[in-house]
Amino acid sequence: MSARELANSICEMLQRNKHQALLVGGCVRDLLLGREPADFDVATEATPVEVAGLFPESVAVGAQFGVMLIPKNGLKVEVATFRSDMGYSDGRHPDRVVYSKTPQEDVQRRDFTINGLLMRHDNCEVLDFVGGQRDLSAGVIRAIGDPEVRFAEDKLRMMRAVRFAARFGFQVQEATFRAIRRRVREVQQVSPERIREELTKMLTEGAARRAFELLDETWLLGQVLPEIAAMKGVEQPPGFHPEGDVWIHTRLMLEQLAKGASPTLAWGVLLHDVGKPPTFQSAEETGDRIRFNHHVDVGVKIAEEICRRLRFSNEDAEQIAALVENHMRFGAVEAMKKATLKRFVRLPRFDEHLELHRLDCLSSHRHLDSYQFVQHFLDETPPEQVRPERVLTGDDLLAMGFQPGPEFARILRGVEDAQLEGQLKTKEQATEYVLRNFKRKQKKDELS
Repeated sequence: MSARELANSICEMLQRNKHQALLVGGCVRDLLLGREPADFDVATEATPVEVAGLFPESVAVGAQFGVMLIPKNGLKVEVATFRSDMGYSDGRHPDRVVYSKTPQEDVQRRDFTINGLLMRHDNCEVLDFVGGQRDLSAGVIRAIGDPEVRFAEDKLRMMRAVRFAARFGFQVQEATFRAIRRRVREVQQVSPERIREELTKMLTEGAARRAFELLDETWLLGQVLPEIAAMKGVEQPPGFHPEGDVWIHTRLMLEQLAKGASPTLAWGVLLHDVGKPPTFQSAEETGDRIRFNHHVDVGVKIAEEICRRLRFSNEDAEQIAALVENHMRFGAVEAMKKATLKRFVRLPRFDEHLELHRLDCLSSHRHLDSYQFVQHFLDETPPEQVRPERVLTGDDLLAMGFQPGPEFARILRGVEDAQLEGQLKTKEQATEYVLRNFKRKQKKDELS
């Protein structure tokens, strides 16, 4: 069973029990655009209690707002009762919900005309009470009714307007655009988690460059990511970056991000040069050329702060910071010792580091020598040589008479270096190497 079939069966069950039932929102929009909907929603005049009676497996995910979730075979469909929303004191949730009897009333509370379309599940007849089909054809993102009211109800809708416009290649309708600019500071009232989620979707839906250009044009960028807005006009040395300033370079990289890219890679691309604006030094200041001394170290700290502010998980924050921290190391790969190179490619999710470097090169000097060198190394080097089994352990060092302490780590690191360089392969060779290169400290009782 597909999600569409589940939604259709829910509509049929509701209709058999004398209720109205229509597909609604994004799924209708996507079907009309010839896209595969990510999920399906159903709207009905049946109350949550009536829906629960017909679907015992249903889960109340927003019962106070008339929303029930119906799961089946790993799929799920949301069923929402027709309603009107009364007041939005918190700028997100309605203070009071009044159930409606008609779909005409229900769609007036939704965000944009292209998301306010309804469809009969059986014959695909479209019910359009807000001009959504016209705007779909014209490629326009238009708020339903008064855009000031729609954005006052939920401030995140300003960012959603940008995301939809970028994803579909649409324009934001003039009155809707002006309303975003007038209310832009109110986006600060949105929770960090919701802002992070919206930005991540912009970065991974295949239109990241346009999304961030629109964030800039609507003035939202300076509100949600001032560190990225600061990249504008920050010049770079033309020998390394003939494409232009840091903002241009970053947008070129965003443009090449594949649809469905991992969120951490996408954020790594966005933030990899975030340390450049605060470390910029002109050619006049340095005496030779534009420089960004310590921009990697500064960038890591800024990236970590952004991840804290937007409440990333610890795991994702660590990976994003690692991408920023290591993106300049590729310039030295051909000169690295074997041990250093092998440790470098053992970084967690190294494929993301490599892809960020590729995009970095293609968006600047276009030289892929380092990328190809690493790719060739990975293709030609067996995994057991990159991550060999240990030939010596701490227990072996104890048996050899070494005392536990900081020296242990240095000895084991030296053994692994020699192993990665191909200088030793067996436990016997490792033992001989240690005895030859490290002195054992005698125990006090041996000295007395």
